[in-house]
Amino acid sequence: MLQMIIANRLRDGAVVFLAPGENWELAVAAGTVIENEEEAARLLAVAKRHEAECRIIDPTLIDVEIKDGTLRPTAMREAVRAFGPTVRTDLIDV
Repeated sequence: MLQMIIANRLRDGAVVFLAPGENWELAVAAGTVIENEEEAARLLAVAKRHEAECRIIDPTLIDVEIKDGTLRPTAMREAVRAFGPTVRTDLIDV
């Protein structure tokens, strides 16, 4: 199963994905796709170090898939975090 690491950036709460070069990116497509347990453990340790440095919070391994050429989280919760709300915000009366 393919995986990647998701977290929230501490300075503004944005959902971020661990990308190549151990950077954090806003787009799921920019995240590092993890293909084996050893790499998952190594990158999760990097993310935990970033959490200790107060860069991000709650780094988590998530399952992802490539569907129709697009990288997507398999769990609904993570898909909403990656792509935004499931309701049309243009219909909200404020």
